[in-house]
Amino acid sequence: MKFSFRPTEGAFYDLFTKAAQNLVRGTELLNELALPDVDVQSVSDRLTDVEHDSDQITHDLYKKINSTFVTPFDREDIYSLGSQLDDVMDHLEAVGNLLYLYGLTALPSLPREMHELVHVLDQQAKLTAEAMPRLRTMKNLEEYWIEINRLENDGDRAYRMLLVRLFSGEYDALTVLKMKEVADELEAACDAFEHVANTVETITVKES
Repeated sequence: MKFSFRPTEGAFYDLFTKAAQNLVRGTELLNELALPDVDVQSVSDRLTDVEHDSDQITHDLYKKINSTFVTPFDREDIYSLGSQLDDVMDHLEAVGNLLYLYGLTALPSLPREMHELVHVLDQQAKLTAEAMPRLRTMKNLEEYWIEINRLENDGDRAYRMLLVRLFSGEYDALTVLKMKEVADELEAACDAFEHVANTVETITVKES
């Protein structure tokens, strides 16, 4: 029988779970951009609100690390996971903000590949939110990081096809520059989800 001298401090797991649930809220808001007659400013403003909430969760997590004598697993891993979850939210907020500020939703339609990237992010967010509570037991997590990696590959393919479309001559040069910046944030968000999953894998291997 394996014994552990680490506490089963629930607050850390609750904060990770809340942070991941905010990512689901973020991708759901980005999905609204595909709806007809969407209020883009409203989507952008609500993404900013969710991002502020995520910042507070991250702040609470750091305070908890500093005030806890013995943590459930390594402090640096707790810090890294919290920081990476926050990074994902930053990229999601940037997507909504840039689409609004650049006026890109005034186009007849956004590229299909952009919506495909948002769909990948939505799947990654839901998987991450489902996985965070399982950190308590460190069980049944392998499928999570394998699937996140597969989705990140899907995101890479969609990103490359989006670049092909942007440089095909379909759009004017200024619109290409604007959409390339949005595309880069979408791709960065996909990568950031993979960083979260890689950290979860590292934690699980250390604690098993």
